[in-house]
Parts: sequence; structure tokens; C-alpha cells
Amino acid sequence: MIEHRGTLLSEELFEKRFVCNLDACKGACCEVGDSGAPLEPDEAKLIEKHYAAIEPYMTQRGKKAVKDQGATSVVDIDGELVTPIVQEYAECVYAKKDGKGIWMCGIEQAFNDGKIAFNKPKSCHLYPIRISKLKYHDALNYHQWDICSPACELGAKLGVPVFRFLKGSLTRVYGADWYDELEVIYEEWLKQQSSPQSHGEHREM
Repeated sequence: MIEHRGTLLSEELFEKRFVCNLDACKGACCEVGDSGAPLEPDEAKLIEKHYAAIEPYMTQRGKKAVKDQGATSVVDIDGELVTPIVQEYAECVYAKKDGKGIWMCGIEQAFNDGKIAFNKPKSCHLYPIRISKLKYHDALNYHQWDICSPACELGAKLGVPVFRFLKGSLTRVYGADWYDELEVIYEEWLKQQSSPQSHGEHREM
């Protein structure tokens, strides 16, 4: 792990390659899984407060699911605060397919259209990074999911590390200075990986 300004970073964020390929995966992360997207308490409050502005970007069954469950956020079986899902279909209530059949986030669409002042949940915006809250640090780890294989393949083809693909979302959460310093750390990390010592070799003096 690499310590950086109150965060602990898995080296996989430097090692792994990732670029979302929506044409291939069709936004499957919005419809696959047993639970909704993790929410922070303030995010849940914002969604509830501005639900009327988000609702036009949702499907009819998504709206019905919110009405039936009586809440814009729920606590799942693991005790986590999450977005509700449409039980019989499993997609997030805030997800809706576009003209190409790609699942898009209604919260993000409302944000992009200037209807609300906050973007989609940070847990979605940061994926494939997952954050664990420790006593003194945020631990940032790479989460591998088979539905994201197209993103791993495209990332490898383009040579984009996980953290760099997520520049915008990491900057949103931790700030521009934090991210700029992370780029410097990455360059130093690359030098260490290419040094003879990092491969167990030693130069003779």
C-alpha cells in the first residue's frame, strides 16, 4: 500500500489498466448484482431532497419500485445504505437505457442537464475503485468484476492505469492537489519498478 494524504492506495491502481467500454458492456454494472450502489448519508439526503428533478430520467418500473419501497434509498442485507433496485429485474431504480441500449444513470443525466448540483454516487463514479473507511485513512482498492472484462481489455490496449482513468472522480472526492501529487507518486513508482533493485538484482560497486 502507498500512503498519500490520508489515503492508502493499493499498487493495483497503478498496475491494472481500465477504460470503460460501454459499447461492449452496455453499462451492466447498473443492472447486475444483489444490491444497489453504496451511498454516503449526505448523498442519500440529496437524492431524497431532489428526487422530483431526478424522476424524469428514470424508467416507469424504477419509479414504481421507489414508490413501492417507500424510499429513495434503502439499507441492504449487509447493513449498507444503497440505492434501491427493481427487485424482479435487479437494475438500479435510477438506471435507464439510452437509444443504444446502454444503461445510463438518471442522477448523472440530471446533473449533466443542470437539473441538480450533484453527480451520481461516488461509489459509482469511482468504480473500479472501492473505498474502505479506516480509523485514520481511506483505503482505496481495485475491485475486479468479470462484467468489466471489456474495460480491462480496452485499458490494456490504450495503456491507461486505473487511477488515471478515474482522474475526474478522484479529483471530485480528494481535490486537484491530491490528484496532481498522485501523478508524481506514480512516476516515482514507475522508476522503482524499472530499477534493478526492484527485480532483486544488485549492481557491483
